[in-house]
Amino acid sequence: MAKVLRETPPITDKDCFYIVERHKSEFLYPIHSHQEFELNFVEHGTGVHRVVGDSIEEIGAYDLVLVTGNGLEHAWQQGNCMEPDVREITIQFSDSLLDERLLDRTQFASIRKMFQKAKLGVAFSMTAIMRVYNYLDGLARMEDRFEQFLVMLKIFYELSQDKDARTLASSSFADVRADRESRRIAKVKEYISNHYAEDLRLEDLAALVGMVPSAFSRFFKQHTTRTLSNYIIDIRLGNAARLLVDTTTSISEICYACGFNNLSNFNRIFKSRRGYTPRDFRALFTKNRVYV
Repeated sequence: MAKVLRETPPITDKDCFYIVERHKSEFLYPIHSHQEFELNFVEHGTGVHRVVGDSIEEIGAYDLVLVTGNGLEHAWQQGNCMEPDVREITIQFSDSLLDERLLDRTQFASIRKMFQKAKLGVAFSMTAIMRVYNYLDGLARMEDRFEQFLVMLKIFYELSQDKDARTLASSSFADVRADRESRRIAKVKEYISNHYAEDLRLEDLAALVGMVPSAFSRFFKQHTTRTLSNYIIDIRLGNAARLLVDTTTSISEICYACGFNNLSNFNRIFKSRRGYTPRDFRALFTKNRVYV
């Protein structure tokens, strides 16, 4: 399959970031990806469909999302939006803007964690959006570039404090591994990643890390905030979504190749988790992708 449109933002080695503010009534830019990190704010966009990886959601009046995943497909599409004047502020910056050695400092710890989570795309809560709204509102018009940079750092910090921020794409779709997690959890996740199409039993996974099933079940949920069964389903769905997007393999073949043993059950779970049937999900990406 050809690769999805790869955008090249107009950022030079001398730029900290690229900021553009637009007022529009239509969202026409196709699903795309790029290496640069992106913070995208949409105001008065009720009904717009936001696509980040295999997450497709209809947004409300305000939407703020950070994407740091290199190659993670994303787009904001017209959807059911009828607003005549939608405001969009897009901020793109290099992944080297804040050096890893700087991000490892105590003062930047929360920002580093946020950037790691945003490899899957992160949607921020309304509380966080309102907390940074005044900063975003005038950012594109600031003439003092140093002050603009300081304001950007303030935005990063405030957003990194958002306890209600949530990731969007599934890790298996985005091919992202967790950062600095428990060795036991990492070992089990790696096993699941390599064997998701097989029958995975709690007893076997617990034995893999030398724990009894009941203790391991609690341990896994404590460290991942998800039950083991839900995590396995998410991994299978993410791989299924990737196959739907990147291949022409039949839906029934994808169903069984990803560890589901019943096509109707696969269709039901996929729709409940993704909001679309597998067929409609594939059609949406095929329609809105531009291949190069």
